[in-house]
Amino acid sequence: MRLLRIVPDNTRFKIVRFRRFSYPFSAIYSILTLVLFLTVGLNFGIDFRGGTLLEMQAKSGKPDIAQVRQTANAFGFGEVEVQEFGSSGELSMRFALQPGGEVAQQGVVTRAREAFSKDFEFRRVETVGPRVSGELVQAGTLGIVLAIIGVLIYLWFRFEMQLAIGAIVGTLHDIVLTLGFFLITQLEFNLTSIAAILTIVGYSLNETVVVFDRTRELLRRYKTMPVEELLDLSVNSTLSRTAITSTTTVLALIALVFFGGSAIEGFALVMLFGVVVCTYSAMNISTPVLLYLDVRAGRLDQGEDAAEAKVRV
Repeated sequence: MRLLRIVPDNTRFKIVRFRRFSYPFSAIYSILTLVLFLTVGLNFGIDFRGGTLLEMQAKSGKPDIAQVRQTANAFGFGEVEVQEFGSSGELSMRFALQPGGEVAQQGVVTRAREAFSKDFEFRRVETVGPRVSGELVQAGTLGIVLAIIGVLIYLWFRFEMQLAIGAIVGTLHDIVLTLGFFLITQLEFNLTSIAAILTIVGYSLNETVVVFDRTRELLRRYKTMPVEELLDLSVNSTLSRTAITSTTTVLALIALVFFGGSAIEGFALVMLFGVVVCTYSAMNISTPVLLYLDVRAGRLDQGEDAAEAKVRV
């Protein structure tokens, strides 16, 4: 029985040459990310800022957002963010952190229930104090940093130095572009976002390791083949696997975006962007980096000596 192959075996795309476009694009995107980070900043969620989040569902009809905002602002708790989300009639309200500790935060919830319980059903109520939010920021940042360091150490021992450098560049590139997605869309950055970033790091590592394993194998097999041709061959020989993995993952994430509900929608959107970026990065960022390194100096000389008259994958 013939196995399913989305990409034919004899595919010979000249993928590495697209570095002339991918590198300037990624450089411009990275600079834009840095500028937005310094000027606009991330849209931190209640997990990191502290405060009170209320999600409500209108009992009937379409709610008047302007009226809800006016009523909430009249409480005297500062500027209130009121947004419509999900299906028709769903609203979220965010109140800033109030002085006075937990008692003050509970006072916000009590006042909101008194004002809106007649017309709305409360679906979700979250209150995060300043101490908790500060601890979450520290723990989340430390988690990301330790995970990245662990990945970099793994890559350094997993590959020869030249391949490890290429994999490290690709992983850091994917993290920067993902942060850029948060900054451009102003999607809420919370604990779920950290989980998404760590998942993307793992996915990026998986994509890069698959391509670089094939690159290392081909370095042993074709010892005089031009490096650019060899890199194109390594990408093409793993293209079918990459296409199947990326397509199935994207389909699952699209289903989560549309049918997973508001609680998981942000995570699914970030992951959807991350899968596209990781696939693009493995082929157009990590692999072409090896052109600028003495990649053959890091290969193992042991292995089979194959004739290069016909490329065997």
